[in-house]
Amino acid sequence: MVDVEKGKIFIQRCSQCYTVKKDGKHKTGPNLWGLSGHRTGQAAGFSSDAKKNKGVAWSENTPTEYLENPKKYIPGTKTIFAGIKKQNERADLIAYLKKATS
Repeated sequence: MVDVEKGKIFIQRCSQCYTVKKDGKHKTGPNLWGLSGHRTGQAAGFSSDAKKNKGVAWSENTPTEYLENPKKYIPGTKTIFAGIKKQNERADLIAYLKKATS
């Protein structure tokens, strides 16, 4: 069962590079507010050739694939994040992101 509260793993593992607040500033990675439906590498004021070249829209399934292995999902990305191997942890994080970014 998905647990939004457990998804706060974002704070420990992701917040050094990403923000989720409306009108939040970009860090090493882009602000994730309004993530669903946006295309990779298209956040205003943020540039990533690897993410732009991937050219997919974030949907229900894309975060799962990305969070499992970011470097495999977006070849050439500069992220140092190795991914989250446990499916239940990815599901919790995605539930948190859906709530926090909309």
